[in-house]
Amino acid sequence: MVTGVLVSTFLEKTIDTLASRLVHILRQRKHKKQLNNLKMKFLAIDVVALDAEQKQFKDPRVRDWLLRAKDVVFDVEDLLDEIDYELSKSQAEAESQSATNKVWNSLNSSFVSFFEIEIESRMEQVIEDLEDLANESYILGLEKGGGVGIGSGSGSKLTYTSLPNESVIYGRDDDKEFVFNWLTSDTPNNLSILSIVGMGGMGKTSLAQHVFNDPRLEGKFDTNVWVSVPHEFDVLKVSRAILDTITASTDHSIQQEVIQRRLKEELMGKKFLLVLDDVWNERPSKWEDVQKPLVFGGQGSRILVTTRSEKVAVTMRSEKHLLQALKEDHCWDLFAKHAFENADPQPDPDFIEIGKKIVQKCNGLPLALKTLGSLLHNKSSLWEWESVMKSEIWHFSENESDILPALRLSYFHLPSHLKKCFAFCALFPRGYRFDKECLIQLWMAQNFLANPLQKKSPKEVGEEYFNDLLSWSFFQQASNEEEKRFIMHDLLNDLAKYVCEDICIRLGVDEPKGIPKTTRHCSFSSSKLCFDGFGSSIDTQKLHTFTPTDRGWVWVCKMSINDLFSRFKLIRVLSLCHCRSLVEVPKSVGNLKHLLSLDLSYTQIEKLPESISLLFKLQILKLNNCRKLKELPSCLHQLDSLRCLELVGIGVKNVVEHLGKLKNPQVSMSSFHVDKSKKINIQQLGKLNLLGSLTIDDLQNIENPSYALEVDLKNKTHLVELRLKWNFIGSSSVDSEKAEDVIENLRPSKYLKKLSVSNYIGKQFPNWLLHNSLPNLVSLVLEECESCQRLPPLGLLPFLKYLEISGLDEIVSIDADFNGNNSCSFKSLQKLYFSNMRQWEKWDCQAVTGAFPRLEFFSIGNCPKLKGHLPKFVALKSLYVFLCEQLEALMVSALELLLQYCGKLQLERSTMKKLTMDGHDKAASLVAMVGRMLLDSSLENLSICSLLHTTITRVACSRERTAKVEKTYQFQNSKMFGSNLSLGRRKYSYGA
Repeated sequence: MVTGVLVSTFLEKTIDTLASRLVHILRQRKHKKQLNNLKMKFLAIDVVALDAEQKQFKDPRVRDWLLRAKDVVFDVEDLLDEIDYELSKSQAEAESQSATNKVWNSLNSSFVSFFEIEIESRMEQVIEDLEDLANESYILGLEKGGGVGIGSGSGSKLTYTSLPNESVIYGRDDDKEFVFNWLTSDTPNNLSILSIVGMGGMGKTSLAQHVFNDPRLEGKFDTNVWVSVPHEFDVLKVSRAILDTITASTDHSIQQEVIQRRLKEELMGKKFLLVLDDVWNERPSKWEDVQKPLVFGGQGSRILVTTRSEKVAVTMRSEKHLLQALKEDHCWDLFAKHAFENADPQPDPDFIEIGKKIVQKCNGLPLALKTLGSLLHNKSSLWEWESVMKSEIWHFSENESDILPALRLSYFHLPSHLKKCFAFCALFPRGYRFDKECLIQLWMAQNFLANPLQKKSPKEVGEEYFNDLLSWSFFQQASNEEEKRFIMHDLLNDLAKYVCEDICIRLGVDEPKGIPKTTRHCSFSSSKLCFDGFGSSIDTQKLHTFTPTDRGWVWVCKMSINDLFSRFKLIRVLSLCHCRSLVEVPKSVGNLKHLLSLDLSYTQIEKLPESISLLFKLQILKLNNCRKLKELPSCLHQLDSLRCLELVGIGVKNVVEHLGKLKNPQVSMSSFHVDKSKKINIQQLGKLNLLGSLTIDDLQNIENPSYALEVDLKNKTHLVELRLKWNFIGSSSVDSEKAEDVIENLRPSKYLKKLSVSNYIGKQFPNWLLHNSLPNLVSLVLEECESCQRLPPLGLLPFLKYLEISGLDEIVSIDADFNGNNSCSFKSLQKLYFSNMRQWEKWDCQAVTGAFPRLEFFSIGNCPKLKGHLPKFVALKSLYVFLCEQLEALMVSALELLLQYCGKLQLERSTMKKLTMDGHDKAASLVAMVGRMLLDSSLENLSICSLLHTTITRVACSRERTAKVEKTYQFQNSKMFGSNLSLGRRKYSYGA
């Protein structure tokens, strides 16, 4: 059986397939026998590799063995790849020449000659290397399937009791209050579950311990139970552990039925709190069995779970609370407590300075801060502290550090295919924000996603693998604003680097430590602006990956591009993205026969050589923003393996006509202009498997609306962003009915996430927008649709976060239909913009309740006829109102308000902290309004502009409103703009 640590199912299948092809095509039984021998030697070391993975952290000899084994695996992969290439080439040549017996015999002879000269001696060498490794594994005591990797062995899982180790928990006050409030809130449910989720060492158990022991919980539950869950989630063992903890005795029954019946009796009608610490189980059936007796508890019973996996929370159908890294000040407090505890006299400033650098190294991970602080507590010399600061976490022994076993456990738990994907990320520098799609493409090009037993596409497999690593907290989203960007915690980056050693090298960052010339993946920082070579420690002929890592930096290659290409023989991934030196692609690119991914984006190339047709294995070709690229090679269709072609922002006109013969790769392109000429028509888009985002421009040029139907957008499920544009400038005729038919036929797939419609001249929006056919939409822009008379029921879109409506001049009233007559409409919307609605008079929102529960930013401008009230937004942070002269009243719950040229507007009630007013020409009403706000609101910052000789009475009060002081200030039309007046904790600025 293949464990997957060294030999993947894909690799085993490749050997079998090649052996069969050699017999079937070329009648080469001798070579088939050699391949089978290779396979058996391979499997002999694979069966002990799992044990080696576990022991490498404690035994350097085992670690050396494992790294050498991985190097031999790469040699075997390269060998098989060359056989496959030459065999495929021979087949293709034979098929192109009608395959006469004479041709077959000639090709057979040619291939046999290649095999004997190029392959046989190398195969004998790797078989010998594999035999040596197998013999050494016996000496090292490596066992078959050793420990099964996960949770076996007494020391593989850390267990904790309900008692906290620390009397104080740093930086978790908000988290603790959240969990406490959840535990004590009223609920009609018998049983509720909350999962605290975070990476290893984040402090999940500590938080649960402090909540569990909070004196305020006393008397809230009839029974409080803490169970440290076994790694192997056995239903009987978990049920018995819960029962034994409740009864404070040991039940020796081996019958699950008996245990669960007793547990049901113990809990019947009782309100209980159960903490399940460190749960790894992702199988719903197992949890359902454990849960059976628990549902008989009393109303308000709670289960609190700690886990590293969001999938566990899904399995248990629980709510979840994600635990984040500690903030900087809390990090220092926790570290200082352990490093300087009972320090007398006060710590030396030099130690504090080094300590703060060590704290940065821990990246907010509580376990790392506590461990390193404790480690340094008894180290009294400055050089010892500096040594720790410069050392890798993984250099510390397990007696000194709990970080290694804590994070190593997460790594062990990963299946082998995920271990490879995770370890490959050692190519990225610390703190690197990587793109999800790009990483999946890199995995694809390394054959990590190829599994002959999978029916899914490699991209779908990659999505699954990525989400698994995200679920287990190996990856984290960089920020809410960067939805597609992710990062790894520094310590996990270090773990990936430790596992890979010299296999992945970051030039200029890593110094090779182990076996020389074993590097297969190489990255460099393009932020240094130039690449000046590989050094002597890297055998470039063996490289599989060469890529810059810093996005957006233009760099120069100091060696010639021809020289660079000649260095590579086995390269799979080659990226010259943003390379200023690349103005012409060498013909020698055709020699890179193993190439799977080629990225030439943001370069100055004008064309691609025809020799690119020799890249039979090429799967990914990126030419984004090659502005000078004027033509695509005529041989593009010969790249049979091509799966992804990215052509966003290139200089080639009429890209579509070059792509007709392609064998259905996913294509990314920025725009398609509908031409009046019939040479390039919109129907050609229907033949493409479009990916990413697309703008379709000049839609007024479509002659027949049925042509739009042939684009078949509704079946382009990988197209996630779409912009539809009309352009009637200079047009003598406008056909609104044809425009309505065209947009109706351009119905996107239900997976679309972003939509923009511009200059649409129809009188109503399409049915697919009116009937809520885009359930996954997160962003919608409707601009300059001047003839539309009513808005679609956009409040029904469940995931809509961004909405912009501008220039809809026929809209006079917006009523409850806009919300979709739903009690919780616009439930995900965070940003809303209305502008240039020149005929809009009324927003009928009084009857709508519960709308916009998450709206944080609202801007409304240049709506000169709008009267009455705006809706009440409960979560608003920023409100901008400008050029709305008829708007009369506003109840503001925003923290920040900007008013410009809103002459009649009165603020009825406010909780804002910052107010900026401009162009307000009603001096008397302004005086009264500002005075009232200063008395009644929490205003801290006020800016008023464009006031002429206005006297304002200001009443200021302290934050606690214990004192009231009345002062009068004379504002002049002078150069006083930007001056500040502080009253208590408030700040006011005023000016001309």
